[in-house]
Amino acid sequence: MFKVTIKTFVAAGIGAALFFVLDRFASIPVFANTTISLQYGILALFAVIFGPIAGFLIAFIGHALNDFTTYGPWWSWIIADGLLGLALGLLVNRIKIASEPFDGKKIITFNLWQIIANIVCWGVIAPIGDILIYAEPANKVFTQGLIASVGDIISTGVIGTLLLVAYSKTIVKPGSLKKE
Repeated sequence: MFKVTIKTFVAAGIGAALFFVLDRFASIPVFANTTISLQYGILALFAVIFGPIAGFLIAFIGHALNDFTTYGPWWSWIIADGLLGLALGLLVNRIKIASEPFDGKKIITFNLWQIIANIVCWGVIAPIGDILIYAEPANKVFTQGLIASVGDIISTGVIGTLLLVAYSKTIVKPGSLKKE
């Protein structure tokens, strides 16, 4: 699960670039520097395929690049994003998308896990980081965290599930090819 290969770094590079572009140009603003972010479907796809290290790097680097090219790095949210990618990548051995069907049970597993991960990262880690690092008011950052949690749960659930279903349909399953 935590094996790091060249494939991990290539996936992280491509994933971070896609994450950055979607975060920078396809986010929907909703509240005080808080957006509904469409890149989480891509993050989920890459993390479930390539594991927690790739997931962490994709989200951490992608979010950091976005922050550095806009208003400056907001480390509490960059770290929370990296941890979300790591958490999604922990599903790599449970879902086994490259070798097993992505069926109803796995769709439910994926969505329950991403809901928990989003709530922990955006509803707890990011707001506490804002308070500790930036001395932000608690009511503001917990409101931001709640809004981000809901938006990212929906985004990850819809886009991530659709991408994972589509990807699983492209995988040739062992034993499915027959010699004629």
